[in-house]
Amino acid sequence: QVHLVESGGGLVQGGGSLRLSCAASGRTFDRYVVGWFRRAPGKEREFVTAISWNGVSTHFADSVKGRFTISRDNAKNSVSLQMNSLGPEDTAVYFCAASSISGWLSANDATYAYWGQGTQVTVSS
Repeated sequence: QVHLVESGGGLVQGGGSLRLSCAASGRTFDRYVVGWFRRAPGKEREFVTAISWNGVSTHFADSVKGRFTISRDNAKNSVSLQMNSLGPEDTAVYFCAASSISGWLSANDATYAYWGQGTQVTVSS
């Protein structure tokens, strides 16, 4: 069982940066793939990025590649999402999620069994 809590969202001007954090509880956090998803107003939830249990492998959606980075610190049970060059199209509620299917950095949200409550990111133009 993993409990996830996101933080770091807020309002930022276009071109700016934000860093989101996902804090996890659970002694086996380092066994989980962690992903970030987002849901923009009026749209379906979409995949943003995922990171392997050891932080070695990452996978990004094309829309954020080169702008976003993901990292994790298993000693602190946390995953971070650094978002740079933000644009209005990045406005969304961002969710972190955990999957116990190791080795698969899935973009399918059905793969992830545990979810945080989400944090709002708003980018002004």
